[in-house]
Amino acid sequence: MKLVTFNIRCDYGQDGINNFSNRKKLILDKINKEKPDIICFQEVLPHIAHWLREVLKEYYVVGLGRDETFGGEQTSIAYRWASFQLADFEVFWLSPTPKLPGSRYIDQSTCPRICTMALFHDESSGKLFRILNLHLDHEGEQARELAVKQVLGKLGEEDAALLVPTIITGDFNAEPGSREMKALKVSEEFTDITSGIGGTFHDFGRLKKEEIIDYIFTSRHFTCVHIERWEDTDEGVYLTDHYPVCAVLNL
Repeated sequence: MKLVTFNIRCDYGQDGINNFSNRKKLILDKINKEKPDIICFQEVLPHIAHWLREVLKEYYVVGLGRDETFGGEQTSIAYRWASFQLADFEVFWLSPTPKLPGSRYIDQSTCPRICTMALFHDESSGKLFRILNLHLDHEGEQARELAVKQVLGKLGEEDAALLVPTIITGDFNAEPGSREMKALKVSEEFTDITSGIGGTFHDFGRLKKEEIIDYIFTSRHFTCVHIERWEDTDEGVYLTDHYPVCAVLNL
């Protein structure tokens, strides 16, 4: 299975040569070339979600906006409809009230944060696996720490949940050695397969030192065969302001 975590960058026309309208072709060409099985997107505004559903002919795209009225950014998951069946789907808010749309932790920006959780049936192997795609807050350190613990706690609510092969992916807005990443880093259930690939946030090539904030964590059921950053550019136009991270996994 080839899986990608891909912060596609919110589009408000603020990025000059790297505006989303200029990046569309590069993004679509890359996806068509690589043919990933599953793509976990972050920062997907409604018009970008519409574009993804329109152009990704071999995929279904699922997600829900993070605002009170379900607008705003999504953490969407695109999956190949010919290979997988969606067995269960849930969006919950990273907050003390995860079922309340638009809710947040106290130590957080004004942006609500969400996790998209999907359970898939792999038709070729007959196996189930789960993906959690999230985007943690860019300001609140404590909010990020609480969100990570919330996600792990949700997986541990039922003993059976830990028996399902699971992938946690997304933009965590935190470096590997940070306090908020500790719960995942010390977990006996999960492995950071992105460890060692280098920085992922480059701000369209403007950062002298790239930040390591995008991750893929896999449960013990998976073996990572290959992992890489997508570093494609075309005359100064990048795929996005993060390097998408692509992993080939065996279940």
